[in-house]
Amino acid sequence: MSRKIQNGKRLIYALLVACAFLLVTFNFSPVATAAAKHYTELEFTPIPEIKLPKYERFVLRNGLVVYLMEDRELPLVSGTALVRTGSRWEGGDKVGLAGFTGNVMRTGGTKKHSPDQLNEMLEQRAAAVETSISEAAGSASFETLSDDVETVFGLFAEVLREPVFAQEKLDLAKTQAKGGIARRNDNPSDIASREFRKLIYGKESPYARITEYATIDRITREDLVQFHRDYFHPNNMILGIVGDFDSQKMRSLIQAKLGDWQRNPKMVKLPLPEVSAANTGGVFFVNQPQLTQSNVLVGHLGGSFDSPDYAPLDVMNGVLNGFGGRLFNEVRSRQGLAYSVYGLWSPRFDYPGMFIAGGQTRSDATVQFVKALQGEIKRIQAQPVTAEELGRAKESTLNSFVFNFQDPAQTLSRLMRYEYYGYPADFLFRYQKAVSATTATDVQRVAKQYLKPENLVTLVVGNQTAIEPPLTQLAAQVTPIDVTIPSSQPQTQN
Repeated sequence: MSRKIQNGKRLIYALLVACAFLLVTFNFSPVATAAAKHYTELEFTPIPEIKLPKYERFVLRNGLVVYLMEDRELPLVSGTALVRTGSRWEGGDKVGLAGFTGNVMRTGGTKKHSPDQLNEMLEQRAAAVETSISEAAGSASFETLSDDVETVFGLFAEVLREPVFAQEKLDLAKTQAKGGIARRNDNPSDIASREFRKLIYGKESPYARITEYATIDRITREDLVQFHRDYFHPNNMILGIVGDFDSQKMRSLIQAKLGDWQRNPKMVKLPLPEVSAANTGGVFFVNQPQLTQSNVLVGHLGGSFDSPDYAPLDVMNGVLNGFGGRLFNEVRSRQGLAYSVYGLWSPRFDYPGMFIAGGQTRSDATVQFVKALQGEIKRIQAQPVTAEELGRAKESTLNSFVFNFQDPAQTLSRLMRYEYYGYPADFLFRYQKAVSATTATDVQRVAKQYLKPENLVTLVVGNQTAIEPPLTQLAAQVTPIDVTIPSSQPQTQN
């Protein structure tokens, strides 16, 4: 019995010690609690001035632009080559060609190493080489320990210069892509995003068209070889390397692996596809009977980053969006119409982006939700931004500025991207100053100038029978969109 009492005392003592530790650690005293401040009263030290890390830029005789940025913090080296190409220049009858080229460049092996050999050599060194081609750019990258940089960079150069596009790897990529087509209507948000781009740019536009079974079937290995031959030349790319290396030695390595790569003297800057608004209004609907909520998008054609009004437009985004933004406060919190809601001017580097607003709402609140979005778009044109709104939007934008420079690799990537698209190297710093100088008058001016409530395209993906009142309350004519996936087999005529 005495032993149980002693054990009980020990337990009580241990609990008292633990409680004392918590009180000391977290300071739950009445004084500390009374001193707690609301988050709006908290004061923070000013964000330190951001300076670009030291880097060097040079051009090889064959035209290859090179950026080097040393970073000795970890024994790692990474690099990326940006290639001036993209799916927007592939033929409309072979949509998917650029993506397959970017994929099979890496998976299909090189003239010196089969796919399995390439994979094994990289895995043994915990290294990676990856390639891809997106809408507006091609990319090849590598990551390695600094001790293995010569070997891995050599493999990276092989993939860039000598891919063989193995037929079996292309066949596998095509099978996987067809699987993606079969599943593309599984997610209502994906349907909304895909179909909305078609409504804004036009379904045949390079910025909205999609792969189909038929376009995939037309693509051959020879097409991939030719696409690579057309675009992958040293005078059509920018290479950037960051990490634990000596710049002089890295220069020599680059020269050894890529210096003898012949330039293409006929390489010219390709004209960009023309962009115009496919629709300047209208209400469109995709019926998905299984849904219990509606996915809504409204918007119109937008602009690009090089607009002189990019900064005030971005501040306008801050007024509309996020916790404390007008859309959140009015549409979600006050009216209770949305699970999520947003609205933003979303530019692109070298072609018009979109102004897009939307979110998810109950089926029976769909019409009210669309009207609430329209109302907030008109209100930011008509009702001046308050000092509090302006301050919150600018502070949020400027405070997030530091995240553009989280590490040297991110900084170098940004420098390369600006050169790729023809922007000044200090573009982001100019933007930072412009945000600081933005006034409430600027925000209202750009809202009036760039937002077009009368030209809003509205798309709803939802359950037609559950949407009440009906979408005809928004427009006399509601255009249905058929998202049936075309068969890969030609239809026989009766």
